[in-house]
Amino acid sequence: MKLGAFSISLAVKDIHASKAFYEKLGFVQFAGDLERNYLIMKNGNSLIGLFQGMFESNILTFNPGWDESANKLDSFDDVRDIQKHLKDKGVELNREADASTTGPASIVMTDPDGNHILIDQHV
Repeated sequence: MKLGAFSISLAVKDIHASKAFYEKLGFVQFAGDLERNYLIMKNGNSLIGLFQGMFESNILTFNPGWDESANKLDSFDDVRDIQKHLKDKGVELNREADASTTGPASIVMTDPDGNHILIDQHV
């Protein structure tokens, strides 16, 4: 099972302070909109999403169909196939993708320690 590009989405209190901090660690703005309170910061293959006021806790994020530069992959496991595999393994999903659709969709689950995991397919 290929989950795609990995990033962590951080629920931040002050996006300007967080942006400045991660820039000191060598991250640069890759995507997002500071005026809309979200940024995607990149350092090599590492991605960190900064989100102010959008959700309450940090989220582990995987993007099937994308590499770490948001380039579409020629071959990837569709989120609906990943969903079926997880459900067959007994993983409880908080939000499911409509299995009758194609293209962009997402699923959400929570690990045993309460960490949220988002599998968010954009292609």
